[in-house]
Amino acid sequence: MKTLHDFSIKSIEGNDIDFSEYKGKKVLLVNVASKCGYTPQYAQLQELSENAVDQLVVVGLPCNDFGGQEPDGESVIQDFCQVRYGVTFPLTEKVGITKNTHPIYEWLTQKSENGVKDTKVTWNFYKFLVDENGQLLNDYSSGVTPLDEVLLEAVGIV
Repeated sequence: MKTLHDFSIKSIEGNDIDFSEYKGKKVLLVNVASKCGYTPQYAQLQELSENAVDQLVVVGLPCNDFGGQEPDGESVIQDFCQVRYGVTFPLTEKVGITKNTHPIYEWLTQKSENGVKDTKVTWNFYKFLVDENGQLLNDYSSGVTPLDEVLLEAVGIV
């Protein structure tokens, strides 16, 4: 059975993000979009990233599959995130979830791939938490904010 550590993806700048480099830390993967009602969650994602730097890596995966709310290219997305929200956590290239599904999302959403559960991503800012060994722990709907107590407990902050 694969773990998250078996995957890599291009960063928003075009460099490789090798998830094996995150061994020993939890990883929160979030499909992000710049023109969504949940977009202000970027601020909380950044705060979580800064406050849990020793135990967690936040990774934003831009996606245009839900309502066409991430229509721009990578450089525009990156500028928006940095200027508007001061984002310093890793952002990836744009990914497909509902069509042209990226292999990471195949793993995250299919029990046959992750060994834990089947999940349907329903909207932007849907979150997946992976443990220090690259195993899927849980998923959280868009309405669960990055600083929600249930997520902070799962990360090990409270």
